[in-house]
Amino acid sequence: MNGSFKTKTKNKNKGLKLSSPYLVWSLIFIVIPLFMVLYYAFTTENGTFTLENIKGLASLDVLNSLLISVLYAAIATLLSLILAYPLAYYMSTVSKISQRTMIMLAMLPMWMNLLIRTYSLMLILENNGIINNILKALNLPKAQLINTPGAVILGMIYNFLPYMILPIYSIMTKFDYSVLEAANDLGANGFQRFKRIILPMSMPGVISGITMVFVPSVSTFYISQKLGGAKTMLIGDMIERKFQGEVNYNVGASLSLILMVLILISMAIMNKFSGDEEQEVLM
Repeated sequence: MNGSFKTKTKNKNKGLKLSSPYLVWSLIFIVIPLFMVLYYAFTTENGTFTLENIKGLASLDVLNSLLISVLYAAIATLLSLILAYPLAYYMSTVSKISQRTMIMLAMLPMWMNLLIRTYSLMLILENNGIINNILKALNLPKAQLINTPGAVILGMIYNFLPYMILPIYSIMTKFDYSVLEAANDLGANGFQRFKRIILPMSMPGVISGITMVFVPSVSTFYISQKLGGAKTMLIGDMIERKFQGEVNYNVGASLSLILMVLILISMAIMNKFSGDEEQEVLM
């Protein structure tokens, strides 16, 4: 008994030593910045405690930007799910060579910087871009594609779609497809097999994908600036403006704090749904 306790203690100390670099990294680049955000959110420029920064977030402009950010992120996440789910399912059913090729194609845009991807999309959507040049060659009127809400949502989908594909695909590759064959032998049609087998089993990947797309979408600012122009002001744009343009660290920190709370609530909801789905599958 004593030997077992010593072994566990030794393994625990060894694990602590191995994880110490990550703990130091987290302290410097995660914990300390979070405390800095909290400090600036609840203080004035002179360093005195105040709640005015938080109260100021109830303004119409902030609430409107927050609502638009959530709406755009939700639409982009839903459309990403609609595009990614059938693709991930198809990828999980083909040969291993085809799977590797399709994974590489799905990840290929991620090899480029987000700025380059966004500028590439601008070249396609702008007034003298590829699409409008094609319309002009066909003697059709030009379309206003850039500086619109649709362009911002398209930019979110284009940049974050791989984050939806890969989690769903990773779950679907673990499927036991003999269960589907058994359901087919028992007379279940395609919709019943999808509803009772495929969807519940893939739900952990769906929840992970939704979280991984919604979180960066709701906090983005560069995509909205380049594709939405001055017409679109997301919460990320307001935060970026407070730290870069109209420099006010205290207000910017309070906006960041509200955004962090929103993201934490969203992740908690997703985890709750994920836990419920896993229990249903086990039952």
